[in-house]
Amino acid sequence: MGTKGNINRQRIVEAADRLFYVRGYNQTSFSDISDATGLPRGNFYYYFKTKEDILDAVVESRVESFSQMLDACMQATSDPYGRLQAFVSMPLQSEQVLQYGCPIGTLSAELGKAQSEHDSRVHMTAVFDLLRHWCVDQFVALGVSAARADQLAMDLLARMQGVVLLASVYNDRAFLQRASRDIQAWLETVIKH
Repeated sequence: MGTKGNINRQRIVEAADRLFYVRGYNQTSFSDISDATGLPRGNFYYYFKTKEDILDAVVESRVESFSQMLDACMQATSDPYGRLQAFVSMPLQSEQVLQYGCPIGTLSAELGKAQSEHDSRVHMTAVFDLLRHWCVDQFVALGVSAARADQLAMDLLARMQGVVLLASVYNDRAFLQRASRDIQAWLETVIKH
């Protein structure tokens, strides 16, 4: 695929990513993506045979995006506790989280209800697995056993997903900020025990 082909493919993925986040996967059509990119719908089939193929590319893009965010946490400090604090603060950095929720949580919830041959849930676990394993690594670096670190990582992800969901439902930045501080306090408590 040439440079123009790569650019067009990337435009499709970026538009689909944005639309899946804002509207939802099931509510986004090929025509919506075509309108957003300005590319004729027929051109899509050169890059993606099905909507599920576009979904796969969007999930890959989100894994890369979250991987870059975790890299930024790693580069910000050498302290694993500081890295976890930076991770917990990530939703506070996004203006869209109040309006649309978590980009992986909302898509995962939508796809989790789908019963298709294309098992999209497997793809969404890739994003959560990335976050989970990264958190486990931070807890282990703090001296927590691997088994306990996995429990804490799951607890942390669950708390964050719940906070983002409720902050989005109520469009409540003050709640998001307070709840993020509560998660930070919880982190401090579990690290000390």
